[in-house]
Amino acid sequence: MRTRGFQGHDVGAVGLGLMGMSWGYSASERDDAASVELIRNAVGMGVSFIDTAQVYGSGHNEDLLGRALKGIREQVVLATKTGLVVEDAASYTLKRDGRPEHVKRSAEESLRRLGTDTIDLYYLHRIDPEVPLAETWGAMAELVDEGKVRYLGLSEVTRAQAAEAQGIHPVAAVQSELSLWTRDAQGAEGGTAGGGGGRAGSDGPGDVVGWCAENGAAFVPFSPLGRGFLTGAVSTSSIEDGDFRSAQPRFQEEAMKQNMRIVDVVKRVAGRKGATPAQIAIAWTLAQGEHVIPIPGTKKMRYLKDNIGAAGVDLTEEDLRELDAVPAPVGSRY
Repeated sequence: MRTRGFQGHDVGAVGLGLMGMSWGYSASERDDAASVELIRNAVGMGVSFIDTAQVYGSGHNEDLLGRALKGIREQVVLATKTGLVVEDAASYTLKRDGRPEHVKRSAEESLRRLGTDTIDLYYLHRIDPEVPLAETWGAMAELVDEGKVRYLGLSEVTRAQAAEAQGIHPVAAVQSELSLWTRDAQGAEGGTAGGGGGRAGSDGPGDVVGWCAENGAAFVPFSPLGRGFLTGAVSTSSIEDGDFRSAQPRFQEEAMKQNMRIVDVVKRVAGRKGATPAQIAIAWTLAQGEHVIPIPGTKKMRYLKDNIGAAGVDLTEEDLRELDAVPAPVGSRY
């Protein structure tokens, strides 16, 4: 697989997000033994940027990754997150906790579950509006000084928030949702598809992807496949009860019917390139900059191979113009 740079390390251009192995999607398909095997196979296939979080399954996801990385820990850049706490797992209700004592305590818990001495990339999962960012970020920077963390990252932040953190301690990565139907992080008007690249609205984050390029940080898109929708394989009947997508506006039946217009464009480009829709969707994120490292998630080997194959898809300017112009999605993402 092609590689990209992360803080002086070469990592596979396509990473792996583990959330769905413990949390959020299709509970009936979860299988810990199969997940451990998939993670180990992924590393063998060149995937070296792996993402988890304390909140995914209330620690279960980190435990799973710790098991999978036994004997191969040094082959990957391991990322986890702090700053969110599960209040109700059944409804996916979370609360933010950016208190210094919480982020430090949760780092110790993550280290134990992951079975490692150092977390390579430690994200603040969400900024807590009740705690000054300087206090949270300062506590996380102390973890770097103590050797428990190598690099710090932020998730779902604005340009201004990234700049504030940067003034205290270097931001190595920003992780936010980015896909053909979610472009908030590029400063797209309304944060949707349909031309991209526009100016952010008053409540938008601004061009965070550009900020990362300007400041030597990686930009890490989560859900580059639009939570599976951009593959063309998701329907209302395929979403199980308890799957968190069932409550999202974009995944309601009428919205999904209209949003198939986006998938139609992806399929058209895929047919022309001899690729799959998933590969085109991921390749589009890769084309947004050499500092972009998407982390699609999967529990199935055939999809892992498909996703990794996106690193070998070269989109032309014509392809990108066609993809950039996909219709705006119907429904908000949350």
